[in-house]
Amino acid sequence: MPVVATPDVAVFVKDLVIATEYRDRRHREERKHRLNREIMAPEVRLSGVENEPLGVVNINDALRMAGELDVDLVEIAATANPPVCRLMDYGKFKYQEQKKAAEAKAKQTVIEIKEIKFRPGTDEGDYNIKMRNVRRFLSEGDKCKITLRFRGREITHQDLGMALLNRIRDELGDLILVEQFPKLEGRQMIMMIAPGRKKVAAPKPVVTEVAAST
Repeated sequence: MPVVATPDVAVFVKDLVIATEYRDRRHREERKHRLNREIMAPEVRLSGVENEPLGVVNINDALRMAGELDVDLVEIAATANPPVCRLMDYGKFKYQEQKKAAEAKAKQTVIEIKEIKFRPGTDEGDYNIKMRNVRRFLSEGDKCKITLRFRGREITHQDLGMALLNRIRDELGDLILVEQFPKLEGRQMIMMIAPGRKKVAAPKPVVTEVAAST
């Protein structure tokens, strides 16, 4: 007796086919290369698993060779005439590519921007602590954003803020490059500095004696 598909089953099958096609298309879009039967050219310029040239071969012969060697036929240069393909284990190839990318990323130097905040009335003790932090950040290769915040009527004494930023710049001298000279933005004055050509010595730890409370 013939099996008649109900409307619900037909809709389910249709949705499943659409979902499968969408998934396969998405996977193809995520890859840089076409593989195996995705390659539409009638013939390809082929290289073997050791990258040895095998000449121009029919696509069916290339697919047969890939099957016999249990590898993939990978389109390397789609715009060439004929397209250039290679026999390889594509999964292993992708793993090696990802590994190389991860190693290259690990070798990259990440430069951060560290913000150090001052006030026009920053006392000498706080100033010295902040300057030690500035020197440490610079010695680690990071840039520093020196922010001087004005509160209330302090904004009328911008000369004090400018004098403090100039003091910071002068103390660091040729250890830094000033990327942005002191600039007033709203109620704060900002200066951007980066490590100079002369290496910044990391500050030595300062041991302070703390009196025990009674």
